[in-house]
Amino acid sequence: MRRLEGKRVAITGPRKAEEISTLIAKLGGIPLVRPAQGTIYLQNEDIEAQVVSFIEQDWDWMILTTGIGTELLIRNAENAGLAEPFLAKLRSIRVAARGYKTANVLKKNGVTPAARDNDGTVAGIIRAMEDFPLEGKRVVVQFYGDVSPKLVRWLTERGASFEEILPYRHVPPDPEVMEKLITEIVTGQVDAVAFTSTPQVRFTFEYADKTGRGEQLLQAFRTHAAAVAIGKVTAEVIREVGVERIVVPTEERIGSMIVKLAEYYASGRTEDT
Repeated sequence: MRRLEGKRVAITGPRKAEEISTLIAKLGGIPLVRPAQGTIYLQNEDIEAQVVSFIEQDWDWMILTTGIGTELLIRNAENAGLAEPFLAKLRSIRVAARGYKTANVLKKNGVTPAARDNDGTVAGIIRAMEDFPLEGKRVVVQFYGDVSPKLVRWLTERGASFEEILPYRHVPPDPEVMEKLITEIVTGQVDAVAFTSTPQVRFTFEYADKTGRGEQLLQAFRTHAAAVAIGKVTAEVIREVGVERIVVPTEERIGSMIVKLAEYYASGRTEDT
C-alpha cells in the first residue's frame, strides 16, 4: 500500500539520504533531501592530544556516549602507541556507557562499565548514575559530535567538574539549505521532517531561532508537520526543543522509521507516538 501517497517528507540526514528517499518514494511519498548537518573528523593529532590529556590527568569518571566515538579514541591510542595506558586508565576509573554499541566496544577491550543506560538515551545514563556521588568528582565526557545540554546541566547540578572529548564534530549545514527547509516547514510545504541524528535537530532549531522563526517552527510541528525520529536518542532531543508530537519506531532502523511514518498517516493519529 502506498501509505505516503502525496506526502512531502524532508530528509535532514546527509548519510543514506538516497536509501531513505527510495523507501519514501516506494510508499508514494515525495522525498526532499535537506541536509541539516555535516560531520568532520578531527585530525589524528588532535585526537591523540585528547588521548594523552586523558591518560595524564586524574579522573573519577569517563562517560562514553557513542560506539564510534569510543572506537575512534581507542584506535588513535593504538596508532600513537598508547593503547595499553589508555585502556589501563579506563579500567582504573568508573566508566558510564550509553548504548549497546558503546558497551560492546568496551567489552571487546576488557572494560566493564560501572553504569549503563537501559534505553540508549542520555536520560538513561543519568538514571544509571543517580546513586553515585558526584560532588567534587572529575568527569570526562565523550560527546557524540555535539554537546548534550541536558547532561551538562545535570553534571553541573550534581557538583561535578567535567571536560569534553569530541573525537568528531558536526559542522553547521549550508545556510541556503537551512533557509529552504525552515521556509518549507513553516509555510506548510512539507508534511513530515525525518531526523536521523541529534545534530540535525539542534541545527534546524538553532537556525530557526537565529532567523526569528523558532516559535513558527514549533507551531508547524504542533499543527501540520510530523517530526520523525529514527530512535529514542533523537526523539529525546526533539522533545527537549519543545516538540511533543513525535513519530518514532521501536526499532532504530531507517526502514522502521519510514514504515512507522506510513502507519502514522494510515491510522490518522495526531498524538505523540
